[in-house]
Amino acid sequence: MAVIEKFLGKRVNLPDNLRYFVKQGLWARLDDSSTITLGFSEAALTLSGGIQDLNFLAEDGETVEQGQSVLFAITGKILYIDSPIQGTIRFNAEAKTNPEAINQDPYAKGWLFAVTPAGAADREYLDLPDCATYLLSLQNSEGFKNPEGLKGGVSGVCKAVYSGIRMQKIQ
Repeated sequence: MAVIEKFLGKRVNLPDNLRYFVKQGLWARLDDSSTITLGFSEAALTLSGGIQDLNFLAEDGETVEQGQSVLFAITGKILYIDSPIQGTIRFNAEAKTNPEAINQDPYAKGWLFAVTPAGAADREYLDLPDCATYLLSLQNSEGFKNPEGLKGGVSGVCKAVYSGIRMQKIQ
């Protein structure tokens, strides 16, 4: 288990026995040698502010293409989540009805979707980056740049925006 003690003011775990879809901060697990299950990593949840709501953009049992948007998530931002692999998709219905499960237990109950690839699942799985590669990709993120989780972030633009908002008087 890789542990980041201070990542945007939080302690973040990244299981080293999983693979990762770096572009969108998803973890991947090979299940039953034919299905790859995916969900948000703790780092991605911390950076996005957590999941508030989500919608599925495909139907259970539908064949999706690699790079196809399959999920719409509302966090502190709006995210379109793509499938990193082509295959037949199945969604976690509990995650839709209870998005808090994603935030509380992202590596188990909070999984988002599973894909059964048309080809060899183990090959598709091993093509995804490992934990060390994902951890390296996070080095330039706001989480590492702002380890204490200071409001307003660390960039001059963020600080100026927060300062400007703080000075406004809303009636």
